[in-house]
Amino acid sequence: MAAFLIEIATILVFALVISFVVKTFLFRAFYIPSESMEPTLQVDDRIIVNLLAPQVMDVERGDVVVFEDTRQWWGAGTQVETNAFQDTMIFFGLMPDTSSHYVVKRVVGVGGDEVECCDDQGRILVNGEPIEEPYIFPGDVPSEGEFAVTVPEDNVWLLGDHRGNSADSRSHVDEPDMGAVPLDDVIGRSSAVIWPLENFGDGGTERDPFESVPAP
Repeated sequence: MAAFLIEIATILVFALVISFVVKTFLFRAFYIPSESMEPTLQVDDRIIVNLLAPQVMDVERGDVVVFEDTRQWWGAGTQVETNAFQDTMIFFGLMPDTSSHYVVKRVVGVGGDEVECCDDQGRILVNGEPIEEPYIFPGDVPSEGEFAVTVPEDNVWLLGDHRGNSADSRSHVDEPDMGAVPLDDVIGRSSAVIWPLENFGDGGTERDPFESVPAP
């Protein structure tokens, strides 16, 4: 009996170690607390994030990414209460991270891009190319306010899909870096929605609308 218990304990320890390594270097789960990315991501969705982007893989226009709000620009968000057991599970990667200082948005511009709003049809332009955005929340316009920014190198410029209910890069265009987020703050790219099952699917990346954008 003692040998059996030792074997079970060893398996559990190895499982925890493997989960921690995966969560630290490869994939990590996050919780969606707000409506800012609807209809792509719903409140209470659990997503899996690929941590290899941008460290190994490039982050591109149209990607849905998670980044850390290191400058406390984006508000505290909704903090989900957790207990000690849940905190331990999150630490080992067995539960989605519910921390409010992580934010999910869509990349609209990368380093060197000129992003502006809007053309005479109300579309956002990237390097002069108008973008048809099929992922925007029904009834929303691409942007209520006008802006024209140049994204600093090694940064991304981000918008929520629910444009009428999203605090995003538009809120900081008057700052020195015009609302851009450093790639160093990007945790990874959303790869899949894993829960609830009725929302199971890809992570929301839509690069096709940006295919015709010329180089900056």
